[in-house]
Amino acid sequence: MKSQSLLSLSAWLLAVLTVPLTIAAQDAQQPTHPAVQYTVTDLGTLPGGNFSQPFFMNRYGLVSGSSSLPDGNQHATLWLEGLKGDIGAPGLGGPNSIAFGDNERFQAAGEAETAASDPNGEDFCGFGTHLTCLPFLWRDGEMVQLPTLGGNNGVAMTISNRGEVAGFAETLTPDPGCPAPQVLHFKPVVWESAGIHQLPTIGGDPDGVAEEMNDDGQVVGGSGTCATFNTNLLYNLVAVHALLWEKGHATDLGNLGGQTGQAGGNIALDINHQGQVVGNSDLPGDTTFHAFLWTKRTGMRDLGTLSGDVASLSISINDAGSVIGASLDANFNPRAFLWEKGVMTDLNTLIAGDSPLYLLTGCSINSHGEITGLGLTSAGEIHTYLATPAQGGASAERMSQGVISRRILSEDARKVVQQQLRFGRSGARLLRLQ
Repeated sequence: MKSQSLLSLSAWLLAVLTVPLTIAAQDAQQPTHPAVQYTVTDLGTLPGGNFSQPFFMNRYGLVSGSSSLPDGNQHATLWLEGLKGDIGAPGLGGPNSIAFGDNERFQAAGEAETAASDPNGEDFCGFGTHLTCLPFLWRDGEMVQLPTLGGNNGVAMTISNRGEVAGFAETLTPDPGCPAPQVLHFKPVVWESAGIHQLPTIGGDPDGVAEEMNDDGQVVGGSGTCATFNTNLLYNLVAVHALLWEKGHATDLGNLGGQTGQAGGNIALDINHQGQVVGNSDLPGDTTFHAFLWTKRTGMRDLGTLSGDVASLSISINDAGSVIGASLDANFNPRAFLWEKGVMTDLNTLIAGDSPLYLLTGCSINSHGEITGLGLTSAGEIHTYLATPAQGGASAERMSQGVISRRILSEDARKVVQQQLRFGRSGARLLRLQ
């Protein structure tokens, strides 16, 4: 929103800081039983764009992600209360950026390209530009560069309400196992007021990433081996171990039988304030992957897939234990799911009336049960949506059928999903399963 709206974005966010008191007062009067019906809003794109993607939504409804521009580049974008703001201009000087997370202080974190070519020819941000990719913290209307571990690149994945940031960053040490163009090791890290510090990997894994963290300082992610960032891998890590870090100590969360990370990878993608963790793990044989829910009491639990599908991944969990993600058929056609109390439901069957979008994924669910993710328009474009719980139940027809006509992605739309949908930039490589 490079206009009057952009100039007023900081004032807009500051003004919205008065909203939480109103929301909190309303919440106290709402019933505690879960909503079974949602209304869907297309949050759209930046002017002239045809694609947008969300990654996180805080409890006040602030959504962070990115949107395409008329020239095909992407800018970090925030959505709130029907407004959207381009926080990627001028960014750190480069053409592309993404906001992966935000917090209740209306700060955001993500990745941004600079105008400088990577000295090693790497493509760390994955946009195909081979420009240096740096982690950023966005606060007070300004994008601030965060340090790396001495290497050229890094990515900030999440920011807590305390202002701590987690992600991954390159070291100065070359990784001989990395296929070109990746050259340097990258490690999971946390940025605090005292600076950056590295988190350990496990099992001798040379590389790793931190994906999410809660306000207790617990961090989740994964470690494994280096891979090229391309349209099939969607990530430069083959995630072998799903990890939880507490006070700097790494715990292996186990797996669902897969050992190599070659299907979707073993990766933890989100953690709530109860310490419950979700992600995806390969099954025995390492040919497909399923969503999981992990707790200290029960360990890793396979959440399965929607009927007829062959793969799934759980992307977000709120403090009530509601899980959202995506379930995929053998041709990589995804549909968003909501998992509650042991039951996985196609989110499209819970929509009140007609929806402007077919819901492909659930990317983030907040404490109010609001959901954001990727949706497919009637024109075949992929946009960010907001699904808001509504009073009453879903239509009798939808509930009785439990399924609606699945949307088969066009080849162009599928390429967009494969290239742009990073599912929290997880190790889930989401290949077109054969």
